[in-house]
Amino acid sequence: MSPPLPIRADGATFRYANADRPAIRDLAFELASGEVMLVVGPSGSGKSTLARAIAGLVPGDFPGSWTGSLRVGETEVAGGAGDSPSAGAVPVGVVFQDPASQVVMERVADDVAFGLENRRWPLVDMQRRVPEALAAAGLPGFEDRRTNELSGGEQQRLAIAGALAPDPGVLVLDEPTANLDPAGAELVFERLASLRARRRCTIVLIEHRVDRAWPLADRVLALDRDGSPIDVGPASDVLRRSAARMARAGIWLPDEVEKGALAPGSAPADSLTAPPTLVEAASQAQPATEIVSLLDVRFGFDPANPVLRGVNLVVEPGDRVALVGPNGSGKTTLLRLALGLLRPTAGVVRLAGRDPARLRGRELARLAGYVVQDPELGFIADTVAEEVGAGLDDDAWAHARELAERLDLPLERFGDRSPYRLSGGEQRRLGLITALARRPPLLALDEPTYGQDRHGHEALVGALDELVDGGSALLAATHDERFVRSATRRRVDLASGWVVAERAQPDGTAA
Repeated sequence: MSPPLPIRADGATFRYANADRPAIRDLAFELASGEVMLVVGPSGSGKSTLARAIAGLVPGDFPGSWTGSLRVGETEVAGGAGDSPSAGAVPVGVVFQDPASQVVMERVADDVAFGLENRRWPLVDMQRRVPEALAAAGLPGFEDRRTNELSGGEQQRLAIAGALAPDPGVLVLDEPTANLDPAGAELVFERLASLRARRRCTIVLIEHRVDRAWPLADRVLALDRDGSPIDVGPASDVLRRSAARMARAGIWLPDEVEKGALAPGSAPADSLTAPPTLVEAASQAQPATEIVSLLDVRFGFDPANPVLRGVNLVVEPGDRVALVGPNGSGKTTLLRLALGLLRPTAGVVRLAGRDPARLRGRELARLAGYVVQDPELGFIADTVAEEVGAGLDDDAWAHARELAERLDLPLERFGDRSPYRLSGGEQRRLGLITALARRPPLLALDEPTYGQDRHGHEALVGALDELVDGGSALLAATHDERFVRSATRRRVDLASGWVVAERAQPDGTAA
């Protein structure tokens, strides 16, 4: 176990090569050993850059990259007298935005053990620690599972287990709950609360789910859109001084600040939904207007262990359907089956009355758009402008440019950038723009609000409203209850591969 270390920034400013402005600028803060600092800011404000810098993963070897100083313990990780140290020079555990980028081994237990082995842990200690770390992250008994068969949320839990296993002196988490179901997110926050109570490590937490994150914070660093600090200090002081400015910048605030206390006798928005109704096995007649239908669909990578079991779902024009459920319940698999990217083990899938798995790519692209959980997997071009414009006619191109403005990714500023140099939230919005521009009859989204600030969320909901009002349908897998309430009108709950409940969402419920 490494002792907790303090972190200090003094005028820390970093600019990526050929960037038009610094990613972070003039950061100054002191975080004592064992404290928790919550970092909040709109998409593109430099939060992930700061996280990587604290871990020693931001390069310092090209002219003008760093000014000022950023120290972890006694180690200068950026700027100062020399270049950034190599990764591993300080005992920092990191959980990145994209959990798949941290998976290095084929077997779950080996992936957690990889970091311990690099730190020269004895074998007997690794054999004890690996199952402990997996259980603490919500993956008990997963030791022999293959990492490439995990859901996005399970991969995120695996990344958390790997970061926690060595008991690092500093723990940096970049939106660790983004792909997690509510139970998984609660487990992470409980684990962080335990670490904080014992002051086992210094924690830097980047998180949009601020209701649970804010009470954990000893200090809050709020960043503006240009990477400069709005405020830094004790959590209550930052809220008191800067709540209005933070809201204007697009930063999510705790619910009690966003909405105020509930009036006596009033009920929270979630209680206004209709009670869940068990879905009957679908012998129902299919409407002629359906866009996609799944009839008694079963699927499993291993037929003996199905991911989906007897699923029945019909989506018509104008439908706004949210797929919700625990990690590993089959939400992403259902999306891929609806789009013909997987073939069902049993049952029937129809997209516009045809088997989507037999459609040519051009035909499928006219019928459906898909924004995957990891947007980088969908990029095909070298620049943002080329990515947005690929295959579009003049009308769709004009619509795409307008969408880029609305979703705060204007091509005048971002067009020449590489899609891979965008922030996580910006990458997600780029994927949404390319899908929305084609106005597909079916738009399938996998965790569409992951990494989105308040402005990005509101702009996305507005664009989806226009698409669906024009006759398209929305099918979205999500853990974001705010998105479920504001953007969808039908909720389908999955558990262990079954559709267990379906309910109507109240029309027009505010986020």
